[in-house]
Amino acid sequence: MRPVKEEIRAEALRLGFDAVRFTAATLPPEARQRLDAFLASGAHGTMDWMERRAEQRAHPRALWPEAVSVIVLGTNYGPAYDPLESLAWRDRATLSCYAQGRDYHDVVKKNLKALGQWMARRFRDQPLKVFVDTAPVMEKPLAQQAGLGWQGKHTNLLSREWGNWLFLGEVFTTLSLEPDAPEGEHCGSCTACLEACPTAAFPAPFRLDARRCLSYLTIEHRGPIPAEFRRPMGNRIYGCDDCLAACPWNKFARRSREMRFAPGGDRAPPLAELAALDDAGFRARFAGSAVKRIGLARFRRNLAIAIGNSADPALLSAARAIAQDADPVAAEAGVWAAGELAHG
Repeated sequence: MRPVKEEIRAEALRLGFDAVRFTAATLPPEARQRLDAFLASGAHGTMDWMERRAEQRAHPRALWPEAVSVIVLGTNYGPAYDPLESLAWRDRATLSCYAQGRDYHDVVKKNLKALGQWMARRFRDQPLKVFVDTAPVMEKPLAQQAGLGWQGKHTNLLSREWGNWLFLGEVFTTLSLEPDAPEGEHCGSCTACLEACPTAAFPAPFRLDARRCLSYLTIEHRGPIPAEFRRPMGNRIYGCDDCLAACPWNKFARRSREMRFAPGGDRAPPLAELAALDDAGFRARFAGSAVKRIGLARFRRNLAIAIGNSADPALLSAARAIAQDADPVAAEAGVWAAGELAHG
């Protein structure tokens, strides 16, 4: 009979996960110290939900006291194309490669639930809970502690086997499972990710100021895009892959085998086409995609900045249309875009 860990690992791989590691349901005091310093500096911007559940985030057993072990699972979403190629196509939009296909929350959560159901049948009377991204779980420190990878200088999880391209999920269980060895840091003297950032969002290696990060600004931030970041945004309308794509460890990355993560259509859609979407069109165009989470107003705000950066006078009418938007933030971005095109 196979050891319990190997049974779980085999089933997780069968269900579509690419990496499976095990660790204790604890984190060292340094994890809380880093979190507290991050929050105290204000570098989390308007993500106040990080403050509200900081205790649960820093201590897995504060989230679920019965937890004994954590199974950390990685799903490879390595793209089959250069995620930065579309930055040169100024009349088209660039979306982070993780948002090109099906929303990873849906895909990973479905697989986590399937693994949880199998475990419930196999290990009776052993409760468990599954989490992916939206719960107050410090996924990256847990993944490093489990040996799945390490937090690189860009603060994202990095793997020698998968590069930067891993979605994470966790199973908290009352099973006592022998922890795997943690992963060390393998960035060395490389600073490629820090140098690639278009907005200098890294005040130091291993530190991110989200207030300068284009992923935060285009997805989490609800207000106007600060003036100093509008030109660096280029044609990015959802997320930013620059620091990830720059990492040399990606030479070992592989294309994802999960077809639901592949682009569902034109991966760099024309700005004019996107500008014509009303609310129903936006919902239909991005149904099942992570993009839908930002809503139409933020989408049009981001789109206006991309239009303003396009230097394409044919898009002036689209900018002026957004300038009439009912949402004042989107409208202000439209006014800016129209001004850039009219006087560019």
